[in-house]
Amino acid sequence: MNKRIQAIDLARGASTSMLVVIHTLWMYGDQHTQASTLLGSIVHLMGKGTGMFLITMGFSFTFSRNQSLKLSFRRGLILLAAGYGMNFMKFIVPTVAGVIPDNFIKAYGWTPPATFENMLYMLSTGDILQLAGLSLFLMGVVNHFSKNKYVPLILAIIVAAIAPFVRGTRVGIQGVDYVLDLLWGVHYNVYFTLFPWVAFILAGIFFGRLYQDVGRDIGLTFKRMWQYGLVFLVVGGALCLYDFKYHFADFFHLGFGGTLYLIGFSLLLTWFAHWLSTVVKPNKVFDFFLYLSPRVTSFYIIQWVMVCWGMCIVGFQRFNASEVLLTMPLMMLLCLGVQWLWDRVKAAKKGKPKTPKKQEKELVTA
Repeated sequence: MNKRIQAIDLARGASTSMLVVIHTLWMYGDQHTQASTLLGSIVHLMGKGTGMFLITMGFSFTFSRNQSLKLSFRRGLILLAAGYGMNFMKFIVPTVAGVIPDNFIKAYGWTPPATFENMLYMLSTGDILQLAGLSLFLMGVVNHFSKNKYVPLILAIIVAAIAPFVRGTRVGIQGVDYVLDLLWGVHYNVYFTLFPWVAFILAGIFFGRLYQDVGRDIGLTFKRMWQYGLVFLVVGGALCLYDFKYHFADFFHLGFGGTLYLIGFSLLLTWFAHWLSTVVKPNKVFDFFLYLSPRVTSFYIIQWVMVCWGMCIVGFQRFNASEVLLTMPLMMLLCLGVQWLWDRVKAAKKGKPKTPKKQEKELVTA
């Protein structure tokens, strides 16, 4: 594996592994543990690694076979379907089974048991997979009309700048308003809206194209990455210091300065992954991250479903810091075990002999 792939896979695998830790705290830790303990502070800081994951997504897109409009839209639809399928598994299944905790329903401001409208709200929750699906639509369009590496970078800055001005815009039509919420909503029915979070992916595309333009010079590419990252960090940080409430008051609904700051922070984290890959010999930790990287979609779904189903057993936000800390490795092992089983199922399907109908179809489409 070349260093580019290793560096990007290390960054993506590391950010993926953090998900279990973060979501275990969110769903199991009580309010004191989340807000007033060292563990809570550390895990919330780890949550900022979301930006690094999106940077690597954009970088990887420049080498993907899904760059055409048709393939980008197809992959985008698959990710959207996966996102809503995940919501069904983690919310609707335990709700219908009658095992979802009452205080989880109350956390939404509802009265247990959950109604059909409540379940529809949970099913339509916008998360990373919805963001990724919509982003693929946009990435396909950008790639179709321009190959200039600076176009996605300029678009990233424009998206970051206009996001606060369009945020929360609705037209009063229920279905249309939901789509607008996915684009730039202000409520927590959508956590990762397209504006401004697609800016991170666009920044990743810029560096992927830069890597190609400089003859796949990995050293120069990551040198530019930390340089640009530092500029974004300083400019965004200055804006946040000037008006923190406007620029970085809400992690999920960032302002212009907060977006620039977090892009810069994420670029520096990605550069750090590259630096580690050059100074640290291959080891079991690297192998773990490299294992997770190509499985990011399936592992994301698995860990959310396992965490939410586990909540139905132990309760919602009931653990102190020590209990959360003990639960994290157990949940990681559970998620890895399910991922291993999923890998075996996929491998078995690939190894099955083709039926005559499948063989005939392949000959016709060849």
